[in-house]
Amino acid sequence: MLNQTLSLALRNLLRQRARSAATLTAIAIGVAGLILAGGFVQDIFIQLGEAMIHSQTGHIQITRQGYREGRILAPEKYLIEQPEALKAAIRQAAPTATSIMARLTFSGILNNGRRDLGIIGEGIEPAAEAEIGTYLRFIEGRALNDGDVDGIVVGQGVARSLGLKVGDRVTLVMTLSAGAVNTLDFELVGVFQSFSREFDARAVRIPLTAARTLMDTQAAHLLVVMLQHTEDTGEAAASLRRALAAQGYEVTAWNKLSDFYEKTVDLYDRQFGILRLIILLMVLLSVVNSVNMTLYERTREFGTMLAVGDRSSDIFRLIMTESVCLGVIGAGLGMLLGCAAALLISAIGIPMPPPPNANLGYTALIRIVPETVLSSGLIGFLAAVLATIMPARRAARLGVVDALRHGV
Repeated sequence: MLNQTLSLALRNLLRQRARSAATLTAIAIGVAGLILAGGFVQDIFIQLGEAMIHSQTGHIQITRQGYREGRILAPEKYLIEQPEALKAAIRQAAPTATSIMARLTFSGILNNGRRDLGIIGEGIEPAAEAEIGTYLRFIEGRALNDGDVDGIVVGQGVARSLGLKVGDRVTLVMTLSAGAVNTLDFELVGVFQSFSREFDARAVRIPLTAARTLMDTQAAHLLVVMLQHTEDTGEAAASLRRALAAQGYEVTAWNKLSDFYEKTVDLYDRQFGILRLIILLMVLLSVVNSVNMTLYERTREFGTMLAVGDRSSDIFRLIMTESVCLGVIGAGLGMLLGCAAALLISAIGIPMPPPPNANLGYTALIRIVPETVLSSGLIGFLAAVLATIMPARRAARLGVVDALRHGV
């Protein structure tokens, strides 16, 4: 019985070529649109995340408990006194770590001889940071290296505020917790631009040795852990928490370190969630319209079936079987079309302007995400089936006489 119904449904679809093609086109375009929209959004999240990781946060940061809340008022209370020993413990707990670097953070005043600017600075290990800073673009000069004893690099916003150029001398002034004021002179060797305009407006970086001299300590405020793959962050962070939490350390993954990232992701997620809903509604409406027109044209056919002894349930089953076939074929075509379009668009690239509060534009791709492809295909299939239920019920309830007289 099932094979007979399926065979008849397929013959009906071939007989109604124009209507079947219209329905298949609506389903396929809708599924492809969902795949493209989902892949585009996923690429935004990935590229934005990698930009934050490779310009500011690293994959994981290790700090003393309470550092995030207390660093402004009393940063000296949250120093890691033996960073090298902690590095060894991190390597043992997280073997997937490719590099670990210390940073010493500070706030102070940068003076160019004419005016001052409040800054937020970092003492960094230049060679190690150079390996991960792939999203820091130096618009003037170069990055720090281990030979820059008195070198400094600043964000684009800092350079604009103070009118700085490469080769200028600046003075960094900061007040220690004991009340002493320390100053050091530096030579500007580079001006960088990161993904975040807010970061560039206040950020300066100096060699870790200079920061330790300025702050009169050999400690560090945080250790930055880089992994081979961003997907390993969750597992590595959990392993580090188990190993270090009892020692008073806090382990924070990259996605929890940037308020800018979370707000941007939330913004794009809402926008493209609405886009996906619109695409789904368009598929439903297109399929409903096509099915209604098809069933309207076949009213006398259904009347003939009832007249020769078929039951209303047989008509309903036949129409739903046709819908299932259309859904399966349309979803399959849409998945193929979406993946092919994603590959083609990615090969060309989509030039994108900077996201909100960002400096740098980028070239977007369409990611082929298996979960998105499958869920899009399922949505297309369900849209075809659900859009057919009410028209099929109406067709099955037709009176024999009224159906046979239809169109006469």
